[in-house]
Amino acid sequence: MSRRFEEQVVLITGAGAGIGQAAALAFAREGARMVVNSRSAASTHTTAELLRAEGAEVIEVCGDVALPGTAQAMADAALQGFGRIDVLVNNAGIVIPGTVDAITPDELDRSMATNVRSVLQLTQTVLPAMRARNAGAIVNIASIAGLKGTKNRIAYSASKGALISMSRSMALELAPEHIRVNCVCPGMTHSPSLTARIAASPDPAAAEASFIAAVPMGALGQPEQIASAILFCADRTCSFMTGAVITVDGGKSL
Repeated sequence: MSRRFEEQVVLITGAGAGIGQAAALAFAREGARMVVNSRSAASTHTTAELLRAEGAEVIEVCGDVALPGTAQAMADAALQGFGRIDVLVNNAGIVIPGTVDAITPDELDRSMATNVRSVLQLTQTVLPAMRARNAGAIVNIASIAGLKGTKNRIAYSASKGALISMSRSMALELAPEHIRVNCVCPGMTHSPSLTARIAASPDPAAAEASFIAAVPMGALGQPEQIASAILFCADRTCSFMTGAVITVDGGKSL
């Protein structure tokens, strides 16, 4: 039986842990060839080794996606190593806490650089390869914070809201070229950042319980659950879907 992404080439940013790593593993198990990225060489390599254990062909590109050179390095690696680019998953992101009174211009700029500008840079860089094949799928990972806002996350909420709007504009512009752009908005998910946030609270057990209580389905999301939505968006069987904003949040945004 043919696997869903057999022979396709998938680029994933922020693949060193959490949602990015889970998505990379899911793509690999469906036959994809991978270019994986993280700011940390160690975490990039760890993910790559997990993918190789699944039998996938993998290229590692360590680098900060906020820097233009990282986008070019990923595209070059894919084209030189595999000769094509089919899917781009813009997953890398940062969370800088801060209220409206406390956030600084530098913190807002850093949030926008990683969470928004990098997505534009990666997209611009892969477009020539996708256009050459008259096909492609781009999946941008936003957040329910971009839909409804979150206290003490002014910069993060602003950047994810911008990403959602930018994804829709990209989808509209690229639709005639059969390049689809969709957006996944996770809710509270068991990720390294959330784990660190819980651990840093005065009462970690109570903090985790409060997060869970806020979700109608009574549980935190798992990275693998978000990965399923990412693969759904990238799958060619969803070829008529573009500009969609899919929430995967246990009902938190309702």
